[in-house]
Amino acid sequence: MYQYIPQGVCSKKIDFDVENGRLKNVHFTGGCPGNLQGISRLLEDMPVEEAAKRLRGIVCRNNTSCPDQLAAALDKMILKGGKA
Repeated sequence: MYQYIPQGVCSKKIDFDVENGRLKNVHFTGGCPGNLQGISRLLEDMPVEEAAKRLRGIVCRNNTSCPDQLAAALDKMILKGGKA
């Protein structure tokens, strides 16, 4: 399980798993629950790189958003060779 503390958004924490390069069990703590549950379900089993590409640059407030912050977490994990 990876954990990421997002910056500049309502969500306080993002947890997710990666299995064989695919996202699993994405969970946001805080934020807009309905929207974030929907995003989490849509991302289930999506390749990590594809998810990051789709979410990167979505803006809600403070020039970022919860999806953009998940993309940042995924980018960080990819750069560190699998460690968020």
